[in-house]
Amino acid sequence: MATQSPTLKRRQLSATLRQLREENGLTSTEAAKRLEWAPSKLTRIERNEWKLPNVHDVRLLLDLYGVTDRHQRESLLTLARESRQRGWWAEYKDVFRSNLPAFEVGASLIRTYEVVLIPGLLQTPAYTAAVFRGGQVLDEVVVNRHVEARIARQKILSREQPPSLVAIIDEAALLKAIGGREVMHAQLRHLIEMASRPNITIQVIPNAVGAHPALTGGPFVILDFPSDRSLVYMATATDSLWLDRPEEYQRYSLIFTHVSTSALSAEESTQLIAAIMDQHKR
Repeated sequence: MATQSPTLKRRQLSATLRQLREENGLTSTEAAKRLEWAPSKLTRIERNEWKLPNVHDVRLLLDLYGVTDRHQRESLLTLARESRQRGWWAEYKDVFRSNLPAFEVGASLIRTYEVVLIPGLLQTPAYTAAVFRGGQVLDEVVVNRHVEARIARQKILSREQPPSLVAIIDEAALLKAIGGREVMHAQLRHLIEMASRPNITIQVIPNAVGAHPALTGGPFVILDFPSDRSLVYMATATDSLWLDRPEEYQRYSLIFTHVSTSALSAEESTQLIAAIMDQHKR
């Protein structure tokens, strides 16, 4: 079972409150007016744009929507209280560009596709440092903060009930000597070690495959949760993009499936990684 993060709980709370309003036949403007709120306040709540839910506001909404069942009320108020907690990632808000770590914590299945980099959850500290140095992050204090944050993210893979991780990596990412030959040799050895874990599957798309469905769209991550809508995450040089509409999820899930069939099997991928690892060593 996945561990729910406060971020996921806020998302669930927002969706439930919106559903209750719609079941009562109220528009967001009508509901806000009855509570003498600005319409934008309720809109932010329902879009999960609040940072820390106000338990008193949630109680007022439950009263407005006629939620009298004691168990339902207490469950939602508890959800509001728990969603006010801070996750470990809050300590690294200076380096995290998005809420990806908060959603990874609550995911039961993480599927990731990468073109020229090793997926973040599978990177060694030396590789991560080299990536950020290459990205013109020259201050070693800042580089070290990024490395610490990435190591913290990776702990979900070794917790008592870890998510399943399926990583599809283009061969180009294995050949690129990020950090030099020694760093890449150690990184590829780490991939082989991680691939031996029961909850981790690594597949490589050999260069011989040529063009494939995911090539034009770039890297992406699909996160599935036990009791919430799935999400698709993509990052650019300047922004982070979250997709949660069913049709968007289905599209990327289908792309991932197609790419998986083009990739080598897990066993064949490990063999290729080992061969490339020897090349870096030489």
